[in-house]
Amino acid sequence: MTHDAEHHGHDHHHDNDLDPFAARVRALETILTEKGLIDPAAVDAIVETYEHKVGPRNGARVVAKAWVDPKFADWLKRDATAAIASLGYTGRQGEHMQAVFNTDDTHNLIVCTLCSCYPWTVLGVPPVWYKAPSYRSQAVINPRGVLAEFGLVLPEDTRIRVWDSTAELRYMVVPMRPVETDGLSEDELARLVTRDSMIGTGIALRPGSLEPGALWPAVSIPGAGV
Repeated sequence: MTHDAEHHGHDHHHDNDLDPFAARVRALETILTEKGLIDPAAVDAIVETYEHKVGPRNGARVVAKAWVDPKFADWLKRDATAAIASLGYTGRQGEHMQAVFNTDDTHNLIVCTLCSCYPWTVLGVPPVWYKAPSYRSQAVINPRGVLAEFGLVLPEDTRIRVWDSTAELRYMVVPMRPVETDGLSEDELARLVTRDSMIGTGIALRPGSLEPGALWPAVSIPGAGV
């Protein structure tokens, strides 16, 4: 197994470093709640939507289109920003994108080693573990161990490439298309694409793995080490 880390300069302002900002938001939310001006349940519902539904569904549609349309896949490889924008997914935190494609012998993993730069446009709000110091360090030092924490055990000869996101360039993983999906529509394929698979801590689901009636796959939770 070989391990490459694609590092980029981090001598820039990290506009997604939420530590001090989050503290201010929490204080403001507490004050507004005490005054009866906001409903915490409504706030939680909005966060849940952006974290697990709206954003990841956008990315899933990008991946599904790449699976069924070779021309789009080639465009996504060459200019991910433009290809993603062609589907209507643009905005802050997604201005400069690069898509990295998993193959039979290479698996890609996304991290931001100094903060939490993350492609909100296609993946929504970053999960808590993505911002954790343990993930940010161990993803580079021991990517295979990190993947194991998520229940993803790869063959020993699989090459793992770690891509370090910055405020100037953010990455998304295009997982491999599951087998036995030739007859599925683009919408059906999109339901097999998880948020974790687009970060690289998971892979796309197999057909039939979704619970009956489910519109979106459950989000995996890492072990205590991540």
